[in-house]
Amino acid sequence: MRRAAVAIAAGAMAVSLAACGSAKEAGDSKDGSDSAAKGDDIKVGLLLPENQNARYEKFDKPLIEKKVKELTNNKGEVVYANAKQDASLQNQQVDTMVTNKVDVLIVDAVDSKAIAGSVKKAKEAGIPVVAYDRLAEGPIDAYTSFDNETVGKTQGEALLKALGDKAKDGQIVMMNGSATDPNAAQFKKGAHSVLDGKVKIGREYDTKEWKPENANSNMEGAISALGKDKIVGVYSANDGMAGGIITALKAAGIDDIPVTGQDAELAGVQRIITGEQYMSVYKSYPKEAEVAAEMAVALAQGKSLDSIANDKVDSPTAKGIPAIIVPVVSLTQDNIKDTVIKDGIYTVNEICTDKYKSACDKIGLK
Repeated sequence: MRRAAVAIAAGAMAVSLAACGSAKEAGDSKDGSDSAAKGDDIKVGLLLPENQNARYEKFDKPLIEKKVKELTNNKGEVVYANAKQDASLQNQQVDTMVTNKVDVLIVDAVDSKAIAGSVKKAKEAGIPVVAYDRLAEGPIDAYTSFDNETVGKTQGEALLKALGDKAKDGQIVMMNGSATDPNAAQFKKGAHSVLDGKVKIGREYDTKEWKPENANSNMEGAISALGKDKIVGVYSANDGMAGGIITALKAAGIDDIPVTGQDAELAGVQRIITGEQYMSVYKSYPKEAEVAAEMAVALAQGKSLDSIANDKVDSPTAKGIPAIIVPVVSLTQDNIKDTVIKDGIYTVNEICTDKYKSACDKIGLK
């Protein structure tokens, strides 16, 4: 789907910092909306998809709010709504923000297809839309996320490394994300590109709404169908589901097989320290959030994205969408210090609570 290499994204922050000054000279917005006359006194609508995953309330929302304030001399306002995994509710939230005349929308869609009509309404009202983290359909003006196929490849490669020779003899279970999330399809595609032909996939699921309890039920079904002695590893598309999967594995007396994850949630990092979870994919939320805020502010002020977005992506309904793709890192016991701690996502004290202190000591995390 993407046209340019992920390597370009590594310089995204340097480019975006320079863009704050250069965009002022760019003139009117490409769609000629009324937002061209706006200064720093802007209203940014932020719509996030759910609150079960800790990242949205802990990282994305405050990071975007902070960057919008920074870019607008503390005059810009962020109006926030969370859809709680309800696509219909999110459409209503978009409609409300259109009625309240926000100057730009940042939308992380619950359902990429279902949001298209609301995106069209916003566009017709002269409100540009930044697709955040998931590529929503409809007339999107900009997009930022991570290279989702690379995420799946990273997970698959880590799982094969952990399995070693066991990959030849046993079976794995694949626990993909929600079928309504376009990212989930890309994670799955990337993972299959690595796993197919290297290990037998005994059972595979698309997990409704990404919910850990649904992953738990699916895993129980897989154990019953395959037999606990036949499963050598689990591909889990994110950390929340990994928690549900590991609970099911423990209940079945399985406690020594690798399980993947994504998002570097605190609980996931702690499971990695204890060895219950093998890895997660660390995605720099600060970078993604800052890029989204920069795109949104530029669009609200009627400025060009030429100096900010250095990539192009296509959705099923739009071509050549300006984009920034942020790189990802495989997170294991070996690089916790160099990733989530170094970037200030967590402190050692937050990770190494009394329950995990001995495990932290064992791997030298102090």
